[in-house]
Amino acid sequence: MQRYKFELFADYFQFYLQDEKAKGDLSESWTEEATQRLLAIAPDTIGVGTVRNMTVPVFVEIQEEEPTESFDKWDHVVECSLNIPTGKMIIAGCTDYLPDAARIKVPAGCYRARIFYGGLDTLRGNGLDGDDLYKIVLWPAQASDVRILKQRQTK
Repeated sequence: MQRYKFELFADYFQFYLQDEKAKGDLSESWTEEATQRLLAIAPDTIGVGTVRNMTVPVFVEIQEEEPTESFDKWDHVVECSLNIPTGKMIIAGCTDYLPDAARIKVPAGCYRARIFYGGLDTLRGNGLDGDDLYKIVLWPAQASDVRILKQRQTK
């Protein structure tokens, strides 16, 4: 297993995982449904929604098979497919300069991405501070539809 930790500026309440050569454009992908599930998708690109428009902690794990982690400590869990045909995945805030963005090398192919969202209700009154965190686990898998595995309970 490969593990990475990033601090990403979640400008516009989002950050991206995408293939290095992706042409995916998420500008029209943030529909009401995508906003509710905190996940937008475009070709070779996923946008992960956040509850803060600030720098957030993001953990990425690359595994050989589907994770078995319990959802108990997480507020929201969604899953989608992500194609990485070049074998170079970029992780970045949506306004980051992509040539300078972090890259993770993986075997080229299709992956399943399970996104875990934690601490979503820790946002403080100023909307800037909180203890939210985001974890993405990827493993090789055939493409399939988006699935909401645990829906966030909103107040």
